[in-house]
This record gives sequence, structure tokens and C-alpha cells, in this order.
Amino acid sequence: MDGTPRNGPPLPCSPLTALQARSIAAAFRPAHPWGNRRDYYYTRGKLGSDPLYDGVLQHLPDDGQPVLDLGCGLGLFAHVLRQRGGTQRYLGVDMDAGKIARAQRAATDLPDVHFECLDVQAPLPALAGHVLLLDVLQYLDAGAQAALLLAASARVTVGGRLLLRTPLATGDGRDRTTRVADRLAWLVGWMGMRPRHYPDPQIVQATLAAAGLQVTAPRPLHGRTPFNSWLLVAERP
Repeated sequence: MDGTPRNGPPLPCSPLTALQARSIAAAFRPAHPWGNRRDYYYTRGKLGSDPLYDGVLQHLPDDGQPVLDLGCGLGLFAHVLRQRGGTQRYLGVDMDAGKIARAQRAATDLPDVHFECLDVQAPLPALAGHVLLLDVLQYLDAGAQAALLLAASARVTVGGRLLLRTPLATGDGRDRTTRVADRLAWLVGWMGMRPRHYPDPQIVQATLAAAGLQVTAPRPLHGRTPFNSWLLVAERP
């Protein structure tokens, strides 16, 4: 699409402090001093620069309903959730078996946090409550995106929310930067799938509305990063 989609103002949120980021990253230190520290430094950098976690947590009700995190990667959201005092059950799924194994090792001290290796295009776990879909859609083609949005919506309970962060096809500089960065993440092996389709916000909103959810307009959630990140909040009334 051309130009910027209709949206609300940027969310008033911020990355974690350096101390908070280091505290979580410590769980990803290698067992031996000579071990690979990639996850440790990635975690520190990600948590210390991306306002994703603060922005999403502002819209995640503390109502005891479980959280299903689709495409969870290393499971960083679970660490931030517990650090902020959240106690609800958390299940993270991702198709990358290596990341899931490392997520499990890093989360041994987190109560009621679980991970499964699962492709989000497969039938989703039966867990229902709140659903997170963070920086995942662009790795699926248009048809698979619609199918995933419908499947994820079916896991949202009454009063529950689907919290979706995604780049959008806006055609501006942030859009181009995001496309290059996503492709590089695939080329270096950090992401197991190449980017396939950047969604149109109107199509995303219409798909979620058809699934019975009340959807907000997208709001910028990129903070000081150069990426084209937007947050949509969809709730089942």
C-alpha cells in the first residue's frame, strides 16, 4: 500500500533498562566460559532497544488467563512477564527446535512457563486465553497469514486479547529497512524462514473482525529502532 496507514499515536513505552536486560540475559549465559554467548548478547541488545515488551504488557490484562505465544523464539516475553510480576500460565511455541531447546534451558527457574516445538501453520495447542503473535506474520504468505489469524483468534477467550505486532506494507523508508533486515536475519540463519509477505493493515483488521474480535487501529511500536513495527489489539467481547 502507499503511505502510512490510519493509526493512533505511538505507544508511550520504552525498552527495558540496562539492569533489567542484563538480569534476563544472564539466564542465557553459556554453561562454560568458552561457550557461545550469542543468545546472551542478543537478549541484552533486544531487550535494551526494543519497546515491544513494555508496549505489549500495557495491553495484556492481569486477569489470570493463560498466555499463548505463537512464534516465541527464545521466549523472552516469558522472562519479562515474570520480571514484571505476571503469574499467568505461559506457553510459547516456535518451529525452530534449537531456539526452543535454548528457551527451555533458560527458563528453568520461571514458574509455569512451558515451550513446545511447533510450526504455527500446524494445528495450534488447545490452550485458550490471551494470544501473542509478535513479528511473525511477514514470514508467511498471504493465505497462510489469514489462516493463522483465524486459528489464533479461535484461541482467544471472552475478555481475552490477541496482541499482534507486525511490520506493515507502508512503502516508506521504515518498510524498506525492515524488509532488508528480515532478509538478512534469514540469510545469516537467525530466522528459519525468509520473509514472504508484508500484510496490509486493512486486510488484517478485516480478518480479525470476521473472527469475532473487536480490533483497534494499528499504532506504531518501533520506538527508536529503524523498523516498521505496528501493534494491533484485538479483543473478544
